[in-house]
Amino acid sequence: MTCTEVIVRLRQPPTMYQGFNLEPNYIRFRISPDIAIAFGANIMGPGDETDSASVEIVASRHPGADERDAYERVLGDAMAGDATLFAREDSVEEAWRIVDPVLKDATPVGEYEPNSWGPSEVEQRVSPAGGWQNPLVTG
Repeated sequence: MTCTEVIVRLRQPPTMYQGFNLEPNYIRFRISPDIAIAFGANIMGPGDETDSASVEIVASRHPGADERDAYERVLGDAMAGDATLFAREDSVEEAWRIVDPVLKDATPVGEYEPNSWGPSEVEQRVSPAGGWQNPLVTG
């Protein structure tokens, strides 16, 4: 099985009770094959304060049988001739007319010392009124 997820494991919680085997709490974000968020936590045993258990609370959403993912929808619409989700050629050409000169313009690279605020050219172009506030300098 292929699964894509991120698990954030928290530190093992302290306990004031003897004999509890507490597991670290966690948060799990799964994005494939399904979409889910889960919280793993320790709880007191039902009706018994001398017992603990680990539980997972899961929030998940599974697409319905009639729902299509984005690629299925775009490909299906293209095969059916439905151009609703597609940009018209003239609007794409206009977007490229605006963006292309910016992409072709070579931005000069300024050298600067490590651990500094960057090249001196930045001060002349984007410095705010009153200059930059250096959080490392206390005043």
